[in-house]
Amino acid sequence: MKWHNDRMGNEHKKGAGKKWMVVSLAGLLFITPVIGSGIPLNGHSIASVASAATAATVTKLSESPVTSGAILTKYKFTTTRSGKQATALADVIKVDLQNPNVKMDVMNGQDGQLTTKQSTGGMVKETGAVAGVNGDYFNTTGDGAPIGGQVTSGELVSTPSDLKGMYSFAVTKGGTPVIDQFSFDGTVTAQDGFTFPLAGVNKASYTPESGTSNYSHANAMYIYTSAWKSPVRPKNSSTTPVEVLVQNNVITQISEPGGFDFAVPEDGYILRTHGTAAQFVTNHMAVGQTITTDYKLLSKTSGQSLDPANLQMMIGGHTILVNNGAASAFSRDVSSIGGYRARTALGYSKDQRYAYIVAVEKNDNSSGMSLSELQTFMVKVGVWKGMNLDGGGSTTMVDRPLGETNTQLTFNTEYGTTQRSVVNAVGVYTEAPQGSLLGLKISGSSAILIGQQASFQLKGYDTYYNPIDVSSLTPAWKSSNGNIVVSGQTLKGVKPGTSTITAVNGKASASMQVKVIGGDDLSALNVGTATAPLKAGSTVSVPVTAVTKDGQSITVPAGSLKWEFIGFKGSVQDDKLTVASVNAITKVGYAIARYNGFSTVVVLSVAGEDMWENFENVTYPIDFTTNSGSQVTGSAQVTQGTGDHANSKVLQLQYDMTAGTGKMYAYAQLNGTSGKGINAAATSMSIDAMGDSSLNWMRAELTDAKGQTVYVDLAKAIDWTGWKTINVDLSSLGIAFPAQLKRLYVVNVEDGQDERAKTGTVAFDNIKFTMPSLSSEAGLPTGKVIMAVGQKSYMSNGQKKSMDAAPVIKNGTTYIPVKYVLDTFGGQATWDSANQRISVLRGGKLMDLTVGKKEYILNGKRKSAEVAPFITQGRTLVPLRLVSEQLGLQVNWEQNTKTITIQS
Repeated sequence: MKWHNDRMGNEHKKGAGKKWMVVSLAGLLFITPVIGSGIPLNGHSIASVASAATAATVTKLSESPVTSGAILTKYKFTTTRSGKQATALADVIKVDLQNPNVKMDVMNGQDGQLTTKQSTGGMVKETGAVAGVNGDYFNTTGDGAPIGGQVTSGELVSTPSDLKGMYSFAVTKGGTPVIDQFSFDGTVTAQDGFTFPLAGVNKASYTPESGTSNYSHANAMYIYTSAWKSPVRPKNSSTTPVEVLVQNNVITQISEPGGFDFAVPEDGYILRTHGTAAQFVTNHMAVGQTITTDYKLLSKTSGQSLDPANLQMMIGGHTILVNNGAASAFSRDVSSIGGYRARTALGYSKDQRYAYIVAVEKNDNSSGMSLSELQTFMVKVGVWKGMNLDGGGSTTMVDRPLGETNTQLTFNTEYGTTQRSVVNAVGVYTEAPQGSLLGLKISGSSAILIGQQASFQLKGYDTYYNPIDVSSLTPAWKSSNGNIVVSGQTLKGVKPGTSTITAVNGKASASMQVKVIGGDDLSALNVGTATAPLKAGSTVSVPVTAVTKDGQSITVPAGSLKWEFIGFKGSVQDDKLTVASVNAITKVGYAIARYNGFSTVVVLSVAGEDMWENFENVTYPIDFTTNSGSQVTGSAQVTQGTGDHANSKVLQLQYDMTAGTGKMYAYAQLNGTSGKGINAAATSMSIDAMGDSSLNWMRAELTDAKGQTVYVDLAKAIDWTGWKTINVDLSSLGIAFPAQLKRLYVVNVEDGQDERAKTGTVAFDNIKFTMPSLSSEAGLPTGKVIMAVGQKSYMSNGQKKSMDAAPVIKNGTTYIPVKYVLDTFGGQATWDSANQRISVLRGGKLMDLTVGKKEYILNGKRKSAEVAPFITQGRTLVPLRLVSEQLGLQVNWEQNTKTITIQS
């Protein structure tokens, strides 16, 4: 292939879509159904084509067209790990490569340029794709360029690296898929006829795995085009270049050693040379002379050459996964990408007609897959040959739902709804003309809360499964039952259950099922703050978010909550809790919010926020440490801050994990091994933290009064740059005060280290603790209670007392009436006869237990127990050990005397 000066990058432009046709339904009697209606299909198993020894099964959950020639299918993968069943969800876009109405292509960065990164969703939106998935591997601390080769819309953007076992996926302009290992072969010819080998196009620096040099850009010549945005070509090459600017195949400038300080112009390219290549420039090139380039790709398996001009698209990847319809041996070491992670892969069918874009979910609903499980899954869904793409935190799939104009996340990433910025991605594009109206569907949430109002719309799609404007229609809406009431296009949840919502326009209609979420559907009810000051006139923000059992987070509208105030009079309006007055001698108050019986609590107390450390006058040593044998280096010191904290001193933690292996830690250790004391019981912690976008884990380590080590998560992933304030609830961690804060640190776990930066700098400032005068165990009565099974008398702090129901043993579990425990150790219990629920309050804990149910709610979180409360002789008995230990009490059992001792 001959080189030319056209810019290499994405040819797709945002907003290049078709005009919409406005339709009416006059004379339309029947809407043709399509696969997928907004309601999951009945699951069915896919026939296994893998080894009979494989116990895994694959079940199809739903299927819907993305556009003509592309179908999105969601699968459930079920397998056995260490004797236990595990499930993962996977999403597959199957693209018909022989359908002229659809094509695959590669997107990269922002505005189609390398050295810029963008989320997959951002690239999809920018280029007008209808679906997309993240692409190639890249060095997270490098330039922002793919490791493998890339062809976009028939133009070579980047060449493969000289690495072993790295596969690429390509589609020819004739629609034939190719998965192979490729090398690059190129030549630059000077005007005098002398030639020099071309090492690559638009490459970041790396360590080649063949030849004798450890430096990719040493004694080498590379081409950089305007697709490479950065004026640095490339970073960290360990070489000083001489560069040649070529415009219209004529040399217009030759740089001094060090290269040019400008980006590549649109109408040219730059030859980047070093060593022997730079000497070639000196000997054979001059301004005004012409040069020519010639290059091709070579298959490492067949030796055949491939002209990139014959490709529609190509993207680099990692190891091969599937060959000839069976799991293959890995072509490259996969130890750094092991574990059960989110995964991305590409493959094609045996007849080479279909491409498979595969994304495995790792989130609250899915456990991820190992690479071997991914191989099994791909074979089972029909992949004949397939390869691995960048996975883990990079795995992102975006699609345009049927009838919609905008794309959305297909599933939550490992970071929730946050999409990681990557260097390139695979896009699916519609090439279809405007079609006629084929079908209608209802657009709106498939799940709403009680009291929540939601707007629904009628959408249309054409014969190519692309959106079509039906805004002129005026459908009538109705609900199949009283779970949901309808007013115009607005629906309101009334009670838990499922309703069928139907929109009718003339003789045409569309329906979808909408679920009204009840308390039994929740896993958590999170309130904006877990603690608040108990002071008349004080106001605190208390937005409430419901988390469903399938991981969906929904903001709870005010009308859906019932608030109860204990120890004070107050109100909640616009998500603000205001204390009107405090009851006499009350030290701790409670604001309890319930959604359909599911509770959460805000604990209010006479509190003060203590500025525990601002690093302005530190009188104790601060040292950098790491885990034994990890070879992590760095520093921890108090220094002048930057950015928002430029006028104060901060604790800066700098780390370098490049020489380390395994799980790596970088600690800022306070006051030697002793730590600094937190003397009063703290319910929450606030800390200003400067992030470095490394995606590493930020934590704090405490040692409590019982000698137990407590780890506090500050951020699961450091995904920000600059300063922000982090608030952490400590009330649920079981910390016995006084405690010591020993270390602030960054950890890089072993799985997925290729996705996280190994060098970086974070900083800390303004550490504060909220220390109520009475919370958790602090200030509550202490003592000892002794009870005996079958005996209604018991000892409380040495005094004999009686109760109206004796402790009993049922199926090996001891049950008691909890009231008598609370009489001694503080707290209260209330009984809700209508819901058969007992609520226990003590210190900073609210525990709801329901008769006959093993699940219970503790401070807004659903938890499971092995046993359930029951009623005997009109008295509710609760599991002794479960309740006592959750409330911070110690329980001892004496088998010989059937005696229970409870202490605090």
